[in-house]
Amino acid sequence: MAITTTGADPELDRAREARRERRFTLINKSAGWLGVFGLGFLVPLMRMAAGDSFKAQKTELVQSLVVPLAGIFIFVAAWAILAPQVQTSLGAIPGPVEVAREAGGLWDAHMAEREKAAEFYARQDERNAKLIEQGREDRVKWREYTGSPTYLDQIITSLKTVALGFIFATAVAVPLGIASGLSRAVNGAINPLIQIFKPVSPLAWLPIVTMVVSATYVDASEAMPKSMLISAIVVTLCSLWPTLINTALGVASVDKDLTNVARVLQLPTRKFIAKVILPSALPLIFTGLRLSLGVGWMVLIAAEMLSQNPGLGKFVWDEFQNGSSSSLAKIIVAVLTIGLIGFLLDRIMYALQAAFTFSSQR
Repeated sequence: MAITTTGADPELDRAREARRERRFTLINKSAGWLGVFGLGFLVPLMRMAAGDSFKAQKTELVQSLVVPLAGIFIFVAAWAILAPQVQTSLGAIPGPVEVAREAGGLWDAHMAEREKAAEFYARQDERNAKLIEQGREDRVKWREYTGSPTYLDQIITSLKTVALGFIFATAVAVPLGIASGLSRAVNGAINPLIQIFKPVSPLAWLPIVTMVVSATYVDASEAMPKSMLISAIVVTLCSLWPTLINTALGVASVDKDLTNVARVLQLPTRKFIAKVILPSALPLIFTGLRLSLGVGWMVLIAAEMLSQNPGLGKFVWDEFQNGSSSSLAKIIVAVLTIGLIGFLLDRIMYALQAAFTFSSQR
């Protein structure tokens, strides 16, 4: 970083240099968090805007921005060239242009459905107002709009379902992991179960969960339909293992000096876990949570396909069953959406890990 001065006014030059140094200090402090959110390419651009030379930032800019963009461009170009050459029963595989067109169509359909809902509620309000004016309050009725869910509605449903399953998995895995890491007996009892159930596919769990939920969850509420609960439980059963394993490993790896001091001080078990175990094990616990969330999001799509939970999995299955000329493009839109949401969920968990573990590594 080169600092040039005019020599005409030393005080002014020192003030400029101090401001520039403050800008670079702020940029360096924000670099770690930008990297956490996948925005590391902004750092060299900010440094150049703050006065650093392009030559000094060229290598980092190429590595963080140009290379990823080149990889994306090569992928899109190969997709555009090769896709039309693959013929299926529904026609050629759609290229990027067709997929982008279908994505725009899904957005337009969502907006049209929202307009229908607004018109429905406006008509309902008008009708009820007239009934109240006529003194016929007993005939006033309020109904929810029952239009078909749009693509964005299905995305929200999937996010709610995976969040529910992830919360269930965390509530089960973290306490069991702590107990397993602290006790060799508990670890010996749980380890065989982990090895047996960890490889089980969600497709194997789904029939069992469906029968259990159908038998026990008789009076289903609108906020929690059976299909959503089934999908969430399947997500829980398949995603809790990374958190359980990493929590147990993190607890077992706590510095023995810390545990010995805690024993000498005769800390109660609750304080021992809260003050000694959890702070030391948090990095590995968050690693397990990130893995569990990724597994849960991946498992969710298969669970929704078969349980008919109105999320992205059901959307993909319905389009596959539909067999229209636009089905392939819509399925590819869903695939890209699933990938982007999975990336964003991982970044969110990474940001939480960085915030709560105070790790210097970004």
